[in-house]
Amino acid sequence: MGLTDSAIEHIKGMIVSGELRPGDRLPREADLADRLGLSRNSLREAVRALSLIRVLDVRHGDGTYVTSLQPEVLLETLGFIVDFHRDDSVLHLLEVRRILEPAATAIAAQKMTDGQLATLGTLAESCTKATDVNQLVATDLEFHQHIALGAGNPVLASLIDSLSAPTLRARVWRGLTEEGAVARTHEQHRAILQALVARDAESARAWATVHIAGVEDWLRRAL
Repeated sequence: MGLTDSAIEHIKGMIVSGELRPGDRLPREADLADRLGLSRNSLREAVRALSLIRVLDVRHGDGTYVTSLQPEVLLETLGFIVDFHRDDSVLHLLEVRRILEPAATAIAAQKMTDGQLATLGTLAESCTKATDVNQLVATDLEFHQHIALGAGNPVLASLIDSLSAPTLRARVWRGLTEEGAVARTHEQHRAILQALVARDAESARAWATVHIAGVEDWLRRAL
């Protein structure tokens, strides 16, 4: 194990053990390097690496802090990575969405509050009033984000959010080029909403699968 990797493991161990908690400030660089038996350069590289993946927050002139370590913060790195996709790799992202989102929708059918369902209904209505495809897709994204959050699992919601953004272009293309795509989107939103309101987890899962698979099927044919 390299010295930088060793420093990363030491800092990780301090966080996992609870010695360093979310929001805590790390000891001074010189003191921490001496305590861990590492060079300041190795420690500095470790801090830089951990800041890139949002475990640490380097505040110039103030110090280095442990982030909140919330899933949405840590998973921002995943969103950054998937931004470097090729058009054909969007299919892989859609395949993963087709696994995760129906599961989240089924869970949401059991966990969403009446207030959350009312908000979802408003979002579905906003989709029908969208004046162009870009606006429709943006509202569609918000519709799906709200369902994922309604499942009550922040890790699952963050994963879905990270995977959704790179598929936006494909969804816009489909809306512009496939006849009846917009109408089907509205119909499927209504079906998903009705299943959620009815607390019918399996129907919600099925309609979410149909909804995502439609984009995936169109893209396979387009490519």
